[in-house]
Amino acid sequence: MFTGIIEEQGTVTAVTPSGDGVRLTVHAPLAVSDAAHGDSIAVSGVCLTVIDQGEDWFTADVMRQTLDMSAVGAAQPGTRVNIERAMAAHGRLGGHIVQGHVDGVGTVRDIRPGAQWRVIRIGMPKDLAPLVVDKGSITVDGVSLTVSATSAADEPQQWLEVSLIPETLEVTTLGGLVVGDTVNLETDILARHVQRLLSFPAPTTDGDSR
Repeated sequence: MFTGIIEEQGTVTAVTPSGDGVRLTVHAPLAVSDAAHGDSIAVSGVCLTVIDQGEDWFTADVMRQTLDMSAVGAAQPGTRVNIERAMAAHGRLGGHIVQGHVDGVGTVRDIRPGAQWRVIRIGMPKDLAPLVVDKGSITVDGVSLTVSATSAADEPQQWLEVSLIPETLEVTTLGGLVVGDTVNLETDILARHVQRLLSFPAPTTDGDSR
């Protein structure tokens, strides 16, 4: 479990084919300072498991489904990534509840600079649109953000906007985004649960759902 508060920017140093997936090595000194074999680390929003590590790096296996569902499939040596260690039970929930289970990939459509912030419009898959609400939470490349605007339900191309403050632009990879870049999106887990519940027929008064 994560909070979407990025602790450091790491760098991919190696991407090695492994079966139908890849083995990813990331330079991330802070993340490995107290990491152990089997620990979870979020890499740009994707929860990965440490299988090997050194003084300032760790290696994790990435399965085919993860490569297909996320932007990690495009990672190569030199790619900058957002790093967050799993939340400690006694820690503060500074962002929102993030699982590290990416729902899909969005594409940066527009970037509007402001005096103190930057507004980024991200195109998203239609199936994710019902789970994204204005002023709700969204995870973009592992960063917990508040949705500042959304497309209308009947628009053919669905999108969301987030407004990034200088701190976010500086300490995460989002500051380097350009139009056309792809980003990992994870919607709010509460919205996903509600959508799942509503997909079932309402139970009758005697408890029979027929």
